[in-house]
Amino acid sequence: MDRRQKKTRKAVFEAFTGLLEQKSYSNISVQEIIDAANIGRSTFYAHFETKDELLRALCTEIFEHVFSDDLHKEKTHDFSSRKKDLTGEITHILYHLNDSRPYIKSILSCESGEMFMKYFKEYLVQLFSGELDKHTYDVPQEYILNHLVCDFAETVRWWMKHEQYSAEDISRFFFSTTPF
Repeated sequence: MDRRQKKTRKAVFEAFTGLLEQKSYSNISVQEIIDAANIGRSTFYAHFETKDELLRALCTEIFEHVFSDDLHKEKTHDFSSRKKDLTGEITHILYHLNDSRPYIKSILSCESGEMFMKYFKEYLVQLFSGELDKHTYDVPQEYILNHLVCDFAETVRWWMKHEQYSAEDISRFFFSTTPF
C-alpha cells in the first residue's frame, strides 16, 4: 500500500470512528463517512465495498498490530527483550489496545461493538489455543478455550470503561481468574 492509500485509509478510519462517537453504527451512511473523510465516493469504494467491510478493516488493522509477534520498542512500552510467555503477550496486547483506546471505545459504544468483539475473539482463539496444548485439564479443552476467550474479551470491554487501570493491572486481574 502506498503513502496515498495509507493516508486515505487513515482519513476514512478517523471519519468513521468520529461518526461512531456521535451516532450508532446503523445510523451512519457511507455518504456521511465520505463527507467526513473529505474523499470521493469512488475513492471510498476503491478501498471498501461496504460499511461492514470498513469496520472489519478497521478491526483487522488494530488486531494485526495488537497481536503482532514482531516485538520491538514502541512509544508506550518495550517488550522486545522479554521472554515470550502468555502473561507477557496478554500485557503487550493490552498496551496496544490502550494505544487504540479512542477507536475501540467508539466502536464498542454501539451495536458495532458486537462485530468488533466477534473479530477480536477470532484472534483470541488463536492466542489461547496454543497455550492450552501445554496443559491438561479435567474439563474439555474446548470449554476452557471458550471461557478464556470470552473472559478476556469482556475484560477488555470493561477496561475501556474503567480507564484508571493500567495494562499491568488488567493483566493481573485476568490471570487471577484463569487456570494458568
